[in-house]
Parts: sequence; structure tokens; C-alpha cells
Amino acid sequence: MTLRADHRTRRQAKRAARREARRAKPFWRRLLPTWRVTLGALTAVLLAAVGSFAVLYLIVPVPDANAHAVAQNNIYLYADGTTEIARTGAVNRTDVTITQIPPDTQHAVVSAEDRTFYQNRGVDLKGMVRAGWNTLTGKGMQGGSTITQQYVKNYYLTQDQTIERKGRELFIALKVDQQRSKNEVLTGYLNSSYFGRNAYGIQSAAHAYYGVDVSQLTLPQGAYLAALLQAPSIYDVKTATPANREKAVARWNYTLDGMVQLGFLTAADRAAITFPEPVDPQPATGLGGQAGYLVGVADDYLLSSGIIDTATLKAGGWRITTTFDKDKQDAFTHAVQRELTDELDPAKRPTTDTDVRVAGASVEPATGRVVAVYGGPDYARQPYNDALRQDNQIGSTFKPFDLAAGLNSGRSSGDGRPITTETRYDGASERPVTGGPTPYAPPNEDDIDYGDITLRRAMAKSVNSVYAQEGVDAGLAHVRETAVRLGIPDNVPGMDPANTSMTLGTATPSALNLAGAYAAFANHGQAYTPWSVTKLERVHTGGAIDVPKMPEHVPTAAIDRGTADAVTDVLRDVVSPRGTGAAALDLGRPAAGKTGTTDSNLSAWFAGFTPELTTTVGLFRENPKTHAKEPLSGTAGYTRINGGAFPTEIWTAYMADVLESTAVQNFDLQPSRGNNEPSTPATTTAPAMPSPGTSTTGAPTGTPAPTTPAPERPTPSSRPTETRPTETRPADPTPEAPHPTPTPEPPAVTPTSGPGPGPAAATPPAP
Repeated sequence: MTLRADHRTRRQAKRAARREARRAKPFWRRLLPTWRVTLGALTAVLLAAVGSFAVLYLIVPVPDANAHAVAQNNIYLYADGTTEIARTGAVNRTDVTITQIPPDTQHAVVSAEDRTFYQNRGVDLKGMVRAGWNTLTGKGMQGGSTITQQYVKNYYLTQDQTIERKGRELFIALKVDQQRSKNEVLTGYLNSSYFGRNAYGIQSAAHAYYGVDVSQLTLPQGAYLAALLQAPSIYDVKTATPANREKAVARWNYTLDGMVQLGFLTAADRAAITFPEPVDPQPATGLGGQAGYLVGVADDYLLSSGIIDTATLKAGGWRITTTFDKDKQDAFTHAVQRELTDELDPAKRPTTDTDVRVAGASVEPATGRVVAVYGGPDYARQPYNDALRQDNQIGSTFKPFDLAAGLNSGRSSGDGRPITTETRYDGASERPVTGGPTPYAPPNEDDIDYGDITLRRAMAKSVNSVYAQEGVDAGLAHVRETAVRLGIPDNVPGMDPANTSMTLGTATPSALNLAGAYAAFANHGQAYTPWSVTKLERVHTGGAIDVPKMPEHVPTAAIDRGTADAVTDVLRDVVSPRGTGAAALDLGRPAAGKTGTTDSNLSAWFAGFTPELTTTVGLFRENPKTHAKEPLSGTAGYTRINGGAFPTEIWTAYMADVLESTAVQNFDLQPSRGNNEPSTPATTTAPAMPSPGTSTTGAPTGTPAPTTPAPERPTPSSRPTETRPTETRPADPTPEAPHPTPTPEPPAVTPTSGPGPGPAAATPPAP
């Protein structure tokens, strides 16, 4: 007890002594804490800071990427796989992998943006302190962010300049550095950064500034792109002020010096480098001209075939190689310009020469590849794809389907005669059709009576009364089935076998649909669904999306070869001196086809083919506000526009251009007699047309084509001028009859299998 009491007494004495010592100090000194208190407080603060940091590190998650960071464009290429058609998407970005980025470019970016990148842990505290001190001392505002922090800001967060965002950036950067390799972080940073010129990502920047793929960047070029990252709008030397150009070059030099400092570049090599001038800014590869229409056809194929869904396609990041041939595409555009557009004068004829539209498609019969389309004059001005729309009746271009059904069905005419190409029918105008589901007595054009006439010659003259009856004799349901097997969609309007008028082309397939169906005739009855994409690949292989497998393209046997060849043989007579497609003789090589003109002159068509290529051209007028069809009468000063006029002339000009360097091929035909009789080989020259008085039911004999000169196609000097506005266009040697619009089933505006995203508007929407 004595020892304990003594100890207590000594402690009390010490406290008393300290109190006396404090009382002896000045008042202000007594207000200051002791060193023990100070140390304790600092320790508590430090522990609280460490604890808070640990808690925040644990609770701040790595979020999902923001929508802008992962948005990419789709790249559409011509069939050569290198020539670009267009890029679609709101963000001009194409992601790449680290292996695609040259090491020199990687090193330049590290030297410019974060020289401790390969050593730091995602943040650089010394750099942040140094940047803050330099900012406070007036040495200029500096970010102090590492590449990892900038990547986090670009990819996960926003560009907001707030303390909260900066704090989240720090913690997420620490986590990302733990979870990802330096190469992954650097790749993500270069794919998400903005380089100016509307270029997001290093790939788009390489194209925008040097016109090359990122893999082809040289060291000086890569260093300049690295320099741009600090201030892309200021450092673009092609648009910068003289002062800003100096700053840009200085930043480029800073980058190269950093590469020397970090051992990425020798001083000797550095001294030999000169500044790499970028190219002038180029307009974006947009959807103007024919590009938007081509993109629409490609998208429509991908979506309607079930290869990819809309959401996945719109997400971007796809390189789409199409079947389109640039030379053929350009030739189609030029043919329309030369043969039609140059003939129009909206200033002189505003009521007839405005809003004239052309639809066209070109397909390889042997493969089904779509090599060219004409969707309109300019997608930027007319964003409706006329090549895909399904609201224009095709008129007499439907008659080959009537004939094919009759030849392939084993049917007979109303009086019991087998249906062959030489079977005769009464060609009187307005002769009532017998046996049809609805009353129908179609007139021939100009009300011409052709008398007793073969199916072959009736096709060449496009005699309505004959093919209305022949289609009924073949069976309207069978005609419909035959057309569908050959490639006409079964859901288009005007294909109702309950209406006799179906026989004369009330159907409204698109120009592409019609080209595919006629290609089956050229391919001896083997039908392909036209296709327009050869390859679909991800531009960034690191993506998680599976690449769809492209389908194999195998034809189906739509009709037997003998029937198909017999139809082709008959269609060759259309392209003859006395056929409605005489203008196509200017092609100077074997060709077959059919003209079409609809009631009230609302549309005009020519669908034709050579052994190598099938092409369709449709012409119509449309009110741009109401989208109502308007007559072609008066267009270019002509009272009537038939299928044998502008459509055939455009077809001929296009085909002559694209086949000019191609060896002439003859048709290899084995036409059947019809009525399911066996095929008989025939020569490939066009047979002579029988005279009106000839009566024959045999197969075509293959006699040589007549040598009578084709009628002169109208030259610019012979075409009507303003002083002759009512002259009828001298196109068809013998006029082609219009078919009447069906009374019970009026045409309707019906879209294709889907307009697809963006530019693939198959039919124009109501305003």
C-alpha cells in the first residue's frame, strides 16, 4: 500500500508541475495542443483517410461502358472488298486490336500522354500533385491524368468536370489497372479517344488524317496522331492558325523527344524525322448519291434473310462486303443520266418533267449476285429506295410467267389444243376472256386487232387479249405459283388468282424481285433469291458478338429447262425489228426481254437479259408530297411513254457499257415444245417470226434471225422539242397495249420484307 501511495503522489506532483508550467506560459501558448495531442489527431485523421479510401475502393464499382464509347459505324464495301461504299452510324469509330496498331504508334502515345504508363498502377500521385502545384503556381493548367484514367473517363464515365466524377475516375482506374493488362487499357484508350475531324478511335483517325489503315501508319504519322490527343481541334495543322500550327508541331516534337527519353527511338533516328503533313479534311463517306440505296439493299438482304437482327446490325462494328460492282453501278447511274435525265427539262415542262423516277436492278443469272441497282437520283435528296419498292404494277413484263405456266402445266387452250409457243389465239382487241373468274375484255394498245396470232408473235407484239386468255387457260393459280417459284414474292399485291386481270401484270414486285425472276429464265429455270452480301465480319475481334454464318446460295428448280429455254426463245423475238423491244437491238449481242406499260401510263418497264446478265428498268412518276402515282404522259415532251422507249434505252445503254469488254455469248437453248413434251435442241440465233397467216404448232426451228435493219432509235436531234410537245415517241414499231388496272383489286403500297435500318426504305412513308 505504501508503494502504491507513493506512486500516486508522484504522478499528482508531476501534473501539478505541468499545470504550473502552463500557467507560466503566455496565454496564446496555452491554446496550442501538446505534441501528444497533435500526434494522436494526425494518427486518427490518417486512419480515417485510409479507412475511407478502402471503403470507397470497395463500394465504387467498375460500371458498364457508356453507349457512346461502344458505338461504332458499319462499313460497306464494294465486291472488291476494298473500295468503300459508305459508313453508317452516329459515331465514326471502328475498333481495332492492339496487334493492328504499330508499336511505334503505341510508343508515341505513351510518350505524349503518360510516360509512366508501363510502371504506374493506373494513377500517378506524383503527377497529380505536380499538375496541381503547376496549376496553382501559374505554370498552366495541367491534367495529371494517366492513360488509364483517361480511358476510364472516355469508356466508363463522362467528360463532366466535377469533383465527384474525378473521384470515381481515380478509384475505377485503380481497379481497371488490376483487372486488365496494359495492352488492353492502351487499346481501349486509343479506340475511345477523339482525334478531331469527327474521328473517334485511332483507326478512324488514320483514315481521316492520312487516308490509310491504322496498320500502315508510319512513326512520324503515329506521333502526330498522338500529339493531337491533347487538343485535336487546335492541333489540326490543315485548319490551324499559324500560332496553333506552331503549337501542334511543338507537341509533335515533344512526343518524339519523349520516345527518345524512354528508349523507343534513337537520337540519330529522331534527328532524321520530318513533319508528316496530313491530307486535307475530306467530307465524310455519307449516304449521298447511290450509296444510301446500296446500303439499303444490303441491309434488306441481311435482315430479310434472317442473317442478323436489326438491333445487332444497328449496334455497329460490322464490315459488310457486298456483291455490288462499282463499275457496273457507275454505268447504271450514267445510263439513266444520258438516256433520261438529260432529256428532261423541268423548267419548260414543270408538270410532266418533274418527279420522274427510275427503278433498276442487275443480277447475274448464274449466281444470283446483285451487281448493281438504281434506287433514285441521290439518296440525300430522295431517301426512298425505288429499287426495292413494291407498289408499281409491272404490266406486260408479267406475260412470260403466263407463258411459262402454260408450257409447263400440261394444259390446253380453251378449244383443246396443247399450249405451245406456236399455239394460235384470237388477237382481237377487247375480246372477252372465257373461263376466267371475273369478266374481263382487255383492249390492245390503240385498239388494234391482230387476228389469228401465235403466242410467240403475240409476245413480241405484246397482245393483251391473247395473254389474258392464255393465262386463264394455263390456270390462274398455276400462273401465280409459277411466278412465285421463279422469284416474284407471294405477298405482293395484284397476285390474286381470283382476278382475271392478274394475267396482264397487276402484280407489283420490285425491280430487284423482277430481275431475280427473269434471271431464272436466263439460268434455264434455276432460280436464285437475289443476294447482295458476300461477307459479314466484325471489325474488332475482341467483341462478344458471334459472327453470323453466311448462307450458301443454291438455286432451286423453278421450272424445267425446256420451258425456261422456250420462254427465252420467245423473248428473243421481243428484241427484234418487229418486237416492242426493238431499241435493245443496239446492244449488238444476243438478248431477250419484255416491255411493259400499264394503264393510264402510270409506269413503263423493260426486263431483259443476255446469257451473262439480267437487268430490269422501271419508270414512273410520283407526287413527292402525297406519293400518289402520276401519268408519264408528256414526259420529255412525248404524249406516251412505253416500255420500249426510255426503259429499253436505259437498259441498252447500261448493258452495252458493262458488257463492252466481255466476249459475246450466245444463248444455249434447249426449248421444249410445251405441254410437257421433251426438249429439242435449238440453235442460239433468233428464229424468224411467223407471219400472221402462218399456222404451226411445232417447236421453233431455230432459223436465222431476219436481217431487216432495226428501226432507228431516236437521236437527240430527232426527239421532240418545245415546238412539238405532243409528238408520240417513236419507240415501239408496233405499239404495245396497256393493260387495264384491275377493278376488284386496286394496287396498294406494300413494303418489301422490311425497309431495314436507316437507308433501306422500301416504300416511302406517308407524309
